[in-house]
Amino acid sequence: MPTPRSRRERPAKPALTREGIVDTAVALMEEEGLRRVTMRRLAQALDTGPASLYVYVANTGELHAAILDRLLGRADLGVGDAAVPWRTRLDAVLAGYEEILFANPALAQSALVARPSGPHYLGLLDTLLALLGEGGVPALQAAWGVDILLQSSTAAAAEHSARGEDADAARDWDRLRRAVAEAAPDTHPRVRAQAAELLSGTPAERRRWRVEVLLNGILVTHPGAA
Repeated sequence: MPTPRSRRERPAKPALTREGIVDTAVALMEEEGLRRVTMRRLAQALDTGPASLYVYVANTGELHAAILDRLLGRADLGVGDAAVPWRTRLDAVLAGYEEILFANPALAQSALVARPSGPHYLGLLDTLLALLGEGGVPALQAAWGVDILLQSSTAAAAEHSARGEDADAARDWDRLRRAVAEAAPDTHPRVRAQAAELLSGTPAERRRWRVEVLLNGILVTHPGAA
């Protein structure tokens, strides 16, 4: 029978901190996937109770937002070389943001409703505002424009990343392709005629076009015009 060991002889557990909780959450996501990063699983990894975590992180959505903020800190999302046109550099920043979400499909889905508020996300906002300012976009239009640019990138990443991770999503996409290609010309003549165009283009091509469309609108549309 093993000799009981006094608690005083056991090594003390490190104190919980928000930084340490997020570090552990990122490591868990990389090993097991974001869907496994629940408060219960995180508490198990930290050898504590779930209730202890809520002192530092309000809920799973806030935890996912903190994970995204940490990943943003690993990417180079700076303003880039001033010799390169500002639109090109802004597109590159958004491409970098989307790459992070493409690499973590479940995080892309979560980011649709839970935005980070940490220093790296604020840095991303600052970079986009700086580039829009460089392009002569007025302050209010730039502020609202950043919001719609990030919403668009997040939604695009969530849509495309889901296809690679979810078999049902891939089947849905194939079903849509067939439906468009086989649309009845008497009831849906424009869909049938433009079937190839409707689903054409790579994600990168569509992103560049999408960014240009949004920038053109942001530049000339004051929020008061609505």
